[in-house]
Amino acid sequence: MELYELSVHELVEKLKNKEITIEEITKSYIDRINEKEKDVQAFITITEKEALEKSKIISKEIEDGKIDNQLAGIPIGIKDNICTKGVKTTCASKMLENFVSPYDATVMQKLHDENIISLGKLNMDEFAMGGSTEYSYFKKTRNPWNLNKVPGGSSGGSAAAVAAGMVPWALGSDTGGSIREPASFCGIVGLKPTYGLVSRFGLVAFASSLDQIGTLTKDVKDSAILLSIIAGHDKKDTTSANIEKKDYTKCLKNDVKGLRIGIPKEYFAEGLNQEVRDSINDVIKKYEQLGATVEECSLNVADYALATYYIIACAEASSNLGRFDGIRYGYRTSNYENLKDLYKNSRSEGFGQEVKRRIILGTYVLSSGYYDAYYKKAQQVRTLVKNEFKRNFEKYDVLLAPTAPNVAFGIGEKSENPLEMYLADVCTVPVNIAGLPGISVPCGLNKEGMPIGFQLIGNHFAEETILNVAYTYEQNTDFRKNKPQFLK
Repeated sequence: MELYELSVHELVEKLKNKEITIEEITKSYIDRINEKEKDVQAFITITEKEALEKSKIISKEIEDGKIDNQLAGIPIGIKDNICTKGVKTTCASKMLENFVSPYDATVMQKLHDENIISLGKLNMDEFAMGGSTEYSYFKKTRNPWNLNKVPGGSSGGSAAAVAAGMVPWALGSDTGGSIREPASFCGIVGLKPTYGLVSRFGLVAFASSLDQIGTLTKDVKDSAILLSIIAGHDKKDTTSANIEKKDYTKCLKNDVKGLRIGIPKEYFAEGLNQEVRDSINDVIKKYEQLGATVEECSLNVADYALATYYIIACAEASSNLGRFDGIRYGYRTSNYENLKDLYKNSRSEGFGQEVKRRIILGTYVLSSGYYDAYYKKAQQVRTLVKNEFKRNFEKYDVLLAPTAPNVAFGIGEKSENPLEMYLADVCTVPVNIAGLPGISVPCGLNKEGMPIGFQLIGNHFAEETILNVAYTYEQNTDFRKNKPQFLK
């Protein structure tokens, strides 16, 4: 087995036993990127030279006894909306094509503290707006299971890079399912933590009350390891929760006996692909065999969640992206005669079609005469969604649902139909509206050999519960062993 096929905890074990070196791991991934990037198109910026140099420095410091971090020298990929000092942070947009961040996001500083090596910045939908990674200014990322299919989005570059063995794990961001959906489409594990558990300082904002940095990994244990590093209170982020730092690997018990699992019937309505439905039903049977109690339940306002999400997300996007005006930083048009032209042309030329579409919609719902009818109403429905989840968690430990209604679709299939693309988020957005944690886990393949995922939803700060429930399923099935043709 090649080094790039191993999970992070397997790499750590081999390093501990001195079977491999940090330089060998780094070179293995760099070679893999050089071999496969032309097909997958997962990276915007590759930091090959810096990674190789850092691997040598870390090895020397370990030899000298200056470093004893278990994860020292492990490589990682970073979604390109997470600020990285001295490296381009483009958000896959012409607007920030040449922006080099002068500081590190808090999560990046936490990775540096562990001496983890960044291999570069990963492709995404522009400013995280999209569900397929087709809205990037630079390139269209492809699914390693089938290069004619999308990897999902907006963290599609992160998911595809992990699935293709180009990075052992990656950071992404999830505003309405942007970690979980690509994880499902690419057959890996994607964890969206509780809102506030991981600092958003240094994450370029799309929708501030919904955005959350999370993990994309080969298995659940790696998710627990990476969450243990990046979680924690941050004074630089006023929305950061003051929660005690934990080692999430300690919750992985491989036991769900007595656990209460709710199955919201609204997630299984018309529009759910039959093969996805069958796979989820098999997951339910497996949990029952493992000793969990499974019951159907209801989220009465689930039908309104998608509309609520797009009103709130677009309103916040309109506000957040107002800072990109051609004056302070970012793209500036050369075609202007006055200040009004400078604003108008810089934004028209710098933003892509999907970003402009959401800014316009967000500005509309915030405008005088429409604020009460749309934005205020959406915030009221948001409270109802939160209350519905709260009511269910009084009875159930976790909720189980499909991650997406379908498997990965063809490149170009939905990119010209925004409404159809938005509907693909129907299973994931309620979690973000309520600020809850969710994890997507592989649970099968369809007849074309494309991955299917299911998601577990937990109560606020119940990451330990959903990680253990996901881990137990993973340990009692073989779906994590399914690999794309790229790894065969």
